[in-house]
Amino acid sequence: MQLARDVYSATRAFPREEIFGLTSQMRRAAVSIPSNIAEGHGRLSDPGLRTFLAQARGSLFELETQIDLARDVGYFDARAAKGLCEECEEVARLLNGLIAAINGNTQGQG
Repeated sequence: MQLARDVYSATRAFPREEIFGLTSQMRRAAVSIPSNIAEGHGRLSDPGLRTFLAQARGSLFELETQIDLARDVGYFDARAAKGLCEECEEVARLLNGLIAAINGNTQGQG
């Protein structure tokens, strides 16, 4: 959730013409990450959760690409982009740990 809040804050300074472009894309990707985690948790099954964690991971990679693009076109300075990318890396570690834990749980079953 913190990453999504930070993306919203960081994209406020984007040019107005990007409101339906990169601003919207980045915000949707950022919101998709915790939303997919929550939806997967609500499925009450390891396979359902695994599917939504994978979708969250895909959205995270999408967001990282968009952060790089925003930096490359001058919407972020290098420091701001680095900070968001570091947050993305932390979220990726958490997601990978959850996915590994679920995979370990299901490999021991049946």
